[in-house]
Amino acid sequence: MLIGDVARRSGVSARMLRHYDSLGLVRPTGRTDAGYRQYSSEDIRRIFHIESLRSLGLSLREVRRALDDPGFTPSELVDDLIRQTRERIAGETELLTRLRRIGAAEPAGWEDVLQIVALLQALGSKSPGKRQRAALASVEEVPVPVEALVEAALSETDPNVAGALRWALAQSGDGGLALLAEGLGSPVAEVRKRAVQSIAEIPNGKATALLQDALANPDIVVRRCAALALGARGVADAVPTLIDMIVEETNDVDAADALSALASRPALADQIATRLVDCLAHSTVESSARRRLTQALADIPGITASRALADLSHDEDRAVALTAKYILGIRNAR
Repeated sequence: MLIGDVARRSGVSARMLRHYDSLGLVRPTGRTDAGYRQYSSEDIRRIFHIESLRSLGLSLREVRRALDDPGFTPSELVDDLIRQTRERIAGETELLTRLRRIGAAEPAGWEDVLQIVALLQALGSKSPGKRQRAALASVEEVPVPVEALVEAALSETDPNVAGALRWALAQSGDGGLALLAEGLGSPVAEVRKRAVQSIAEIPNGKATALLQDALANPDIVVRRCAALALGARGVADAVPTLIDMIVEETNDVDAADALSALASRPALADQIATRLVDCLAHSTVESSARRRLTQALADIPGITASRALADLSHDEDRAVALTAKYILGIRNAR
């Protein structure tokens, strides 16, 4: 079969077939009387083998080795091809993400594009100072797509940079809330914590609703962070978690402050006091926890709290009794 016929049947151009010939990959076994290349069925079979291996990403040098080296084992080469392909996909995915983010920022001209690229690169810098400046600049100078800020906030380990990123997210409105909500379901505990901390700094109703949902999150750290934020927003749903935090001595001072803020609403003051008293009555609550609960009653206004403190001033636990008497003395002096 002549080279033109082979090219038509195999889909490999005549120019490429001549190249294969020059490299010694496929040399036609015959020649016509006029000197034209003539391919045998075995030659054509080899051409198809070459094209199959090239479709896997092998170079022509690797193809020749695979076909001609009797001791060749493909497993190592295939593993290497898998690695190269993954790296290429990762690189292309990163490029696609960057292009999408630039497009989302709706740049007016190339100057904006260059500034956005510079900020995106700075957010990924190894220098905490550069990352922090980029976070601040994303609000004050050229807006960075919110998804880039969310990604940075969920992965940031430096506390100062993390604070700047949360502030930038709060300034951007609620555009990042959907992505932050996904972060609450991350398999990585630190990502879940960063997600709820970021949501806690966004002051709107959608963020509050997400925090209320977070009170049922399987991650206790997420629940506690959500409860503190909700307490500051006056959401009563946070009360049970806040009381548990006092019992467990986990951010107990912050939890007591949040209960005090909630108790500034007369309708909630007696409810909070009643819950604290009920918790004090449980036989499983340790002495130190009962003392912290008694201290929490100090900033809860109303008759229920005062009566509870009067009763506790005669408690058989001396530390609790002394704490209650001290608090009563302060309340009566007001």
